[in-house]
Amino acid sequence: MKRSIKMNSPEWIKYIGVLLIIIFASCSQKPTQIINNPIIDGYYADPSVVQHNDTFFIYATIDPWGGEELGVFTTTDFIHFNQQQINWPTKKQCTSPTSRSAKVWAPSVVKAPDKLFYMYVSVGSEVWAGVAEHPLGPWKNAKDDASPLIKGDFIPGFHMIDAECFVDDDNRAYLYWGSGWDWVNGKCFVVELNKDMITFKTDPLDVTPDNYFEAPFMIKRNDVYYLMYSNGKAIDATYNVRYATSDSPMGPFSEASNSPVLKTSSDSTIYGPGHHAVFKYNHQDYILYHRIYPQKERYVLRQLCIDSLNFDENGFIKKINPKGVGKFTE
Repeated sequence: MKRSIKMNSPEWIKYIGVLLIIIFASCSQKPTQIINNPIIDGYYADPSVVQHNDTFFIYATIDPWGGEELGVFTTTDFIHFNQQQINWPTKKQCTSPTSRSAKVWAPSVVKAPDKLFYMYVSVGSEVWAGVAEHPLGPWKNAKDDASPLIKGDFIPGFHMIDAECFVDDDNRAYLYWGSGWDWVNGKCFVVELNKDMITFKTDPLDVTPDNYFEAPFMIKRNDVYYLMYSNGKAIDATYNVRYATSDSPMGPFSEASNSPVLKTSSDSTIYGPGHHAVFKYNHQDYILYHRIYPQKERYVLRQLCIDSLNFDENGFIKKINPKGVGKFTE
């Protein structure tokens, strides 16, 4: 026999109260937002990202193969983006007697110990350095004579591009750069920078790890230095992200046994991923990279993507799951 509950009984009042609590709790929960890849409409590559206050500033190559300037975006959640424009670098401003025809490529932006922002960018197959008080500038050449930081013929036989700056816990700064020609013989060079962030404290060292071609990026975890980089051809499915480790930012570096950590997927939904940046937010590491948008033209078009970057209990970087990430901010 069923037991009925009178609407004015204590049991009924208790039942209604519990029901209201459940309803209010479910209504107060924010819907989970998914950051889908690619994160930005359009075709961009070689991203760099820096956080200033609550805003992330993304700088990238404009495809195909660079433009007269950089692509620049701001975001607070990696879902909504605002396109920006900065005054430097441009192909016109960054041309020297040793420049080649290559346009504006591959920026690296960092906040230095002096609280200024520094950019290291490839223009004309050589590295130029800029400085600004704010991520959106105004920017200017960091060298008084407006010359390149690393000339195209600085180390003959190798491609002077893809510079990436790393500031260590002790505020010492290091610059990594280098690639090869015609998809072969890539070299990675490193130099410690003086406090002015543009002069070399040491002579450059060749610290090329196994299976390196270009796009070095340095991170540090638990006193281990992880030199991440790209290998393969940036024009096809062979492009991938690898890493090597050392107990010093100046190497020598040994490639990890589980490298590469990001490559073309079996179903080709991720195709030719590489040339990345890594950043941390809310104690989580993220990798920002480009992937190729396959098409039949003679040039490549690339798209910006983001995924989580994680470490296992032995300090190895885990294989990256290229599915995008969940809600980025709380």
